[in-house]
This record gives sequence, C-alpha cells and structure tokens, in this order.
Amino acid sequence: MLYPLLRPLIFRLDAERAHRLSILALQLGPVAPPPADGPLATTVAGIRFPNPLGMAPGYDKDAEVPDAVLGLGFGLVEIGTVTPRPQPGNPRPRLFRLEEDRAVINRMGFNNGGLQAAHLRLSARKRQGIVGANVGANKDAADRVADYVTGLTTMATVADYLTINISSPNTPGLRDLQGDKELQDLLSAVAAARESGWPPIFLKVAPDLDDDAPARIVAAVMKHGIDGIIVSNTTITRPTLHSRHAGEAGGLSGAPLHDLALKRLRDFRKASEGRLPLIGVGGIATAEQAWARIRAGASLVQLYSAMVYEGPGIARVITAGLEACMKRDGFTSIAEAVGSE
Repeated sequence: MLYPLLRPLIFRLDAERAHRLSILALQLGPVAPPPADGPLATTVAGIRFPNPLGMAPGYDKDAEVPDAVLGLGFGLVEIGTVTPRPQPGNPRPRLFRLEEDRAVINRMGFNNGGLQAAHLRLSARKRQGIVGANVGANKDAADRVADYVTGLTTMATVADYLTINISSPNTPGLRDLQGDKELQDLLSAVAAARESGWPPIFLKVAPDLDDDAPARIVAAVMKHGIDGIIVSNTTITRPTLHSRHAGEAGGLSGAPLHDLALKRLRDFRKASEGRLPLIGVGGIATAEQAWARIRAGASLVQLYSAMVYEGPGIARVITAGLEACMKRDGFTSIAEAVGSE
C-alpha cells in the first residue's frame, strides 16, 4: 500500500485541505464497481447490503463521490449532513488531527451546499450500491422540525435510506432535540410527512446521554415507526488525550471514542431488546472492533476517522477480516452474529 508512505506528506497539509484533495482524487480517478454480494451480505430494514461496513457521513458531505467511495469496498455510503439551504459552517480552522491519539476533533457546523445540489447529484446516479442521505437543520432555522421534514421529503426520492441527525455538537441547541418532548414532536412530524414508498429512516444519536435516554429514545422511535438507530455521533467529552489539539472545541471521534460508543450501543441493544436495527459507529478501525460491534448488537457498522490514519484500503482490509472472524466463530451470516455476545 502506498498510503503509509504518503501519509507523512498528507499530514503536513491542513486537515480540511487534505480532505478536499482526497475528494478531488476520487473525482478524477477511476471508479470501481460497488462490492458484490458474498458471505458478508446482510439485509437490514428491507435493504440488501453486500457487506455491513459503511462510510459514515462527514466525508462526502455534498454527495460528490458516493460511487467512488463504494468502489473502495464499502457496503454503504452515507452522504451529508445536508441542510435545506447552503451554509458555510463554522470559521476555520475547524478540523484537527490528533495524531498521538489516532483521533479527530471537528467543529465543522454542517458546512454543505444545500439539499438541492445534493439531490441533483444523487438523482444523476445509476443507483448501483447503497447510498444513504443524512439530513440536518440550518443553524439559523426558524423551525428546525420543518427543516428535517424538508430534508427527508427532498432526499426520499434519491436515497436508499435516510438519517435524521440530531446529535451533532457543532450546531448550537441541536442536541436539545434528543429531549423527550422535542424528540416526540420531531418524530411525530416526520411520521405525518412520511409517504408510502419512502426508504427506511434512521435516527442518529449522541454518545453523551444520561442513563435513562436509551429506553426513552427507543420508545419514541418505535412509537413513530422509525426504522432504526445509529449509535453514535462524536463526543464532547474528553478522555485523556496527548495531542496539542486536545483542547480544541468540537466533537471528538476516532480511537478515544471507541469504548463510549460501544457502551452506548450495548445500552440501546438492551433497551430495544433486539427489536430495532442498530448501526454502530465510533472508534472502529479494525475488523476485530467491527466484529465486536456486530456481536454487541449492530446490524451495520460505519467508520470515517480511521480512514484518515489507515488510508483508502481500510474497507477491503476490514471486510476481509470480518469474513475471517465470522468463520472463526462459527457463524454462517452477519445477521446470525448480531447481538450474540
């Protein structure tokens, strides 16, 4: 692999500039076909995934390269977060690599080109491979619930699944929508707007929740017919970190998030009693970590920060490792292993 040789040069660049260059490289390079069904294929919320490993939102915010990312070996790609109107996000610098901690801190603030631009790009796809759309509210929205309904309604025609992102720490007040009344109001509005033929809808939650939150959120999700929960987003907590960027504000992802995200996944698995599909995210960088998340209750897993450190070959390495884990532990399918710990 060339990436270990290139990484020192890439890491000399500002993190956001390096990210843009990676998008450009995928735009200019050849696009491989998405993975085919094989031993890791699994069906979640009525969707057939060729493997359970996904690219988390935040990488391809504006749906510029979903097919190229699928061609790296991912079984699904989630674009976004997109908001109804374009917005620049927070002032730069707003993305930081914590190399000593194999972590990232971001305070991007939902920077994106808006729903219409993302919709146009996705509508031009051949729809080969699974692409989800993650939607959010504009920072200055007068009615955030209306923003989510607009986002879901717009993207429902071009995405294979939809995600309601109420867990980013970088839009002031957004996480308040995880409160009991606020969440009930939001999901009630989504249920009222949802039309026959819409793709599955998932709710993305924060890891920074009180002990009662998983049961409360699961109850709201099931009441309003939401199809699953993504656990979890970045954390505003700060475990022991060693990088000079440790004090930067924003959401922390990567290796330091691993234990908290795994704990939260177990909490939601217990609260849902296996009745809801869960997607595990946060600190996954190896096949064994992805496998542990599946054994803890995740039907699918996602990563992003790990690719910063391991490079674009990470999907094929992890999927090959997952297949080995599955055979080693005597399972014949991913679905059979979900929640088996």
